[in-house]
Amino acid sequence: MDYLLTEEQRMLQDLARRIANEKIKPVRARLDEEEEFPWEILKDLAQADLAGTIIPEQYGGLGMGAFENVLLLEALSEGCVGVAVSFAASFLGAYPIMLYGSEEQKQTYLPGIARGETLAAFGLTEAQAGSDAGAIATTARKDGDFYVLNGTKQWITNAGVADVNVIIALTDKAKGPRGASAFIVHKDDPGVSFGKKERKMGIRASVTREIILEEVRLPKDRLLGREGQGFIITMKTLDLARPGAGAMAIGLAQSALDEAAAFAKERHQFGQPIFAFQAVQHMLADMAVKVEASRALVYAVARYIDTNPKDFSKEAAMSKVFATDMAMQVTIDAVQVMGGHGYMRDYPVEKMMRDAKILQIFEGTNQIMRNIIGLALSKEYTKKK
Repeated sequence: MDYLLTEEQRMLQDLARRIANEKIKPVRARLDEEEEFPWEILKDLAQADLAGTIIPEQYGGLGMGAFENVLLLEALSEGCVGVAVSFAASFLGAYPIMLYGSEEQKQTYLPGIARGETLAAFGLTEAQAGSDAGAIATTARKDGDFYVLNGTKQWITNAGVADVNVIIALTDKAKGPRGASAFIVHKDDPGVSFGKKERKMGIRASVTREIILEEVRLPKDRLLGREGQGFIITMKTLDLARPGAGAMAIGLAQSALDEAAAFAKERHQFGQPIFAFQAVQHMLADMAVKVEASRALVYAVARYIDTNPKDFSKEAAMSKVFATDMAMQVTIDAVQVMGGHGYMRDYPVEKMMRDAKILQIFEGTNQIMRNIIGLALSKEYTKKK
């Protein structure tokens, strides 16, 4: 379908897709097998000026919006979601600084992120605070002109490779979630260490570790926004990131559909290509419908966000839950179409199916997404009475 992209948007999409085809696809199986972080590809993306896509122009970025970010992540994910996640996680760490950072903080951190010289990460999740983000236990106590952080963040993408980490910690335990604040923590700050590199089902090219904070002493100018804004910063950051997760799901599913359709044209059984069998045609048709429907929704939500509405939590959740559920089903069907071949590591759909699962889990599980949507609908229909 023609989504009426501008010339600039088409150029962005074409550039990202070329990098996916030329740089990512040839090495994605090796990166997955060896669980290797894609440093060289991230350098290629930085050299192509893509690391600053969402960073405002005054800080060295391209100043593009949610829609361009969606186009970029979709194209990269056609190559490998593990690589795309490693790249996108830096945006996740940049959003809080863009949204709530002081001018000095923005000048300090955003130009490096825009150039691809600085990687960022976002530290929210803990052992007892996954979907229940309000249950975080990491603390930040005030000590004169400093804050002292203690706690452990779990399953943090880019932990250990990111230079800058935005950490959510409690400055006032008595207030619960309203007592959470956001801090900028450097990789080399005294007291910061990292857990083992987690061994994952999918997205193995990305790095996932614990961030361990032991008496980490930060000057007060590392506080983002004001004390008590941590939960708001978290919600706004995740709202902006969720269409990106939907976009990664679309790129992944499109690639799985392409692989399955090409295989169905070449694979012969009973004297004809399996594409000629109606059962296979219907599977591929359903896959194509789901991919295109998801693309339409994610694109629409991203464009809606760029009109700068005050609240887009429901729409962001819709784009994430619909597209990521779709990607899981489409990759399962791609494996089924390809049969025994699809189950083998020699073919990329096996990896795609493993990669798809995390998209239903991170940045808010799809069950939590339905909670967000349901709560928003409840409020809307209460007003209509």
